[in-house]
Amino acid sequence: MFADSEQSFRFNAFYTIGTYHSHKEEAQALVKEIEWSGGNAAMLQLDTGDSRRFGDFASDLQQLLSDKFNQTQFHHLVNNAGIGIHAPFTATDEEQFDQLMRINFKGPFFLTRALLPLLADGGSILNMSSGLTRFTTPGFAAYAATKGAMEVLTRYQVKELGGRGIRVNILAPGAIESDFAGGTVRDNKQVNQVIADNTVLGRVGLPDDIGATLVALLSDNCHWMTAQRVEASGGMYL
Repeated sequence: MFADSEQSFRFNAFYTIGTYHSHKEEAQALVKEIEWSGGNAAMLQLDTGDSRRFGDFASDLQQLLSDKFNQTQFHHLVNNAGIGIHAPFTATDEEQFDQLMRINFKGPFFLTRALLPLLADGGSILNMSSGLTRFTTPGFAAYAATKGAMEVLTRYQVKELGGRGIRVNILAPGAIESDFAGGTVRDNKQVNQVIADNTVLGRVGLPDDIGATLVALLSDNCHWMTAQRVEASGGMYL
């Protein structure tokens, strides 16, 4: 239902609905770009850190599906919202821990539950993890723990939703040139080079690298694939 790169909107020519937290103008600009390219898209505001609003969001989504797309259900859900906080284990306070857990784990857990009546049988869910559940980098203990929780949740969702033919997989990006963690990987040339030197394919990942993998996992080409953790990191820290 939500995707984070233009490629992600292209795999399904029918429609895509994205969400935004606070950058409404950027979200609407992306909708226009997709529609200009021949796609069909819409955006809804969503704060994944406020689970009390998920029921209202589900109602808004149901209304949008009906009014704009003449549909009663959607077929793919991507739980992509999340934040990163860089703090050593010994310096992470409860407020930071709770914020990470609320947005990165509690949010996807209860949002998915709220949207299940609108998710079509035979559809798919794609959760998001991180390469940091495989390799370790000081300062991301709490963040990585929330992503590890998502990996366990994915397997349980597979078990409990398989009767409806719903596939559930989890995508684990490596370091990406993006706004994550204040854009450090993208903007700090020294950090970028260190990561590139420790990546088999010789560079840091780009948003479209993740978008292409996301599209593949949601496509019919992966119809027999479920309960899988797929890392897209270019071979980072092997």
